[in-house]
Amino acid sequence: MEAKLRTYSKTPEAISHLTPEQFRVTQQGGTELPGTGSYLHNKEPRIYADIVSGEPLFASSDRYESGCGWPSFTKPIQPANVRELRDTSHGIIRTEVRSVHGDSHLGHVFDDGPEDRGGLRYCINSASLRFIPRDQMEAEGYGTYLDQVEDVQ
Repeated sequence: MEAKLRTYSKTPEAISHLTPEQFRVTQQGGTELPGTGSYLHNKEPRIYADIVSGEPLFASSDRYESGCGWPSFTKPIQPANVRELRDTSHGIIRTEVRSVHGDSHLGHVFDDGPEDRGGLRYCINSASLRFIPRDQMEAEGYGTYLDQVEDVQ
């Protein structure tokens, strides 16, 4: 089977398909209430892509239960698709995580993750993500990442 080529970009059409919550989070820098995200307890093997651009962001193999109330990952599946920015809102200094091609606000990264997996916790809003199950990855052009997807414990 020939691999499907994907291009990643933010388009007016993609923005028009966002729910109000997805728009608030990705375009206005909002945050879901803790414990409310649709992917918080989802343990299926998959990758997570930007809801706006489709660029691959995180894999189930890098997911872990942090107890923070949002899906947590130890690293991006493709570091070139994630940029980190200094965030001084709310009177504290944090590191915001945004997608490169979609320029979507994803969440924040903290240095309190599992030490044996690099020590980082990417705390990500479900509203900024679209998940692609393992059995659909090849057909949707994400076959390159199949080796990074496994069952989450």
